[in-house]
Amino acid sequence: MAESRVASRYVKSLLGLAEEQQVLDNVHKDMLLFTKVCNENRAFALMLRSPVIRHDKKRDVLQKVFAGKVHKLTMAFFDIITRKNREPLLPSIAREFHNAYNVYKGIGTAQLVTPFPVDAALRKEIEGIVQQISKKKQIELVEKVDADMIGGFVLTVGDRQVDASIKNKLKALKTKFSQNPYVKGF
Repeated sequence: MAESRVASRYVKSLLGLAEEQQVLDNVHKDMLLFTKVCNENRAFALMLRSPVIRHDKKRDVLQKVFAGKVHKLTMAFFDIITRKNREPLLPSIAREFHNAYNVYKGIGTAQLVTPFPVDAALRKEIEGIVQQISKKKQIELVEKVDADMIGGFVLTVGDRQVDASIKNKLKALKTKFSQNPYVKGF
């Protein structure tokens, strides 16, 4: 079975259980923490995927890293996953849990790529525009800085994309000039 399908089944179960116990926000914070640890520590993520390291050792590492920092439901979930030898799925479960949480809470997501970091006033204005486009009350804006962009921005909301970057406009001009019907090649 594909990794994403298995992860989504675990996510659905964890989401339902966390909602039932009224600790959904706590578990969501725990999954964000787990994703952050995986992204910042490549050795940790590789340890979870390693077939050489025994599952009980992986459970001990998870216990030492996250005990006291995450909710007891999250620790119990980590324990169940490691007992079933599914710890390589934990990073994708954590990412998928964040997406499922956003859907459950009605939070829209958007990605903004700019050549410079965005200040608070511009961020608030962009979030307002995204709220109008997506018709969501709450927006999660993911910001990325791309120095190659020169100027402008690229805003992605769902399956819509607004590309107002200088890089894209220069590319369009280059294409337009290469198709000039009046000047023939030498």
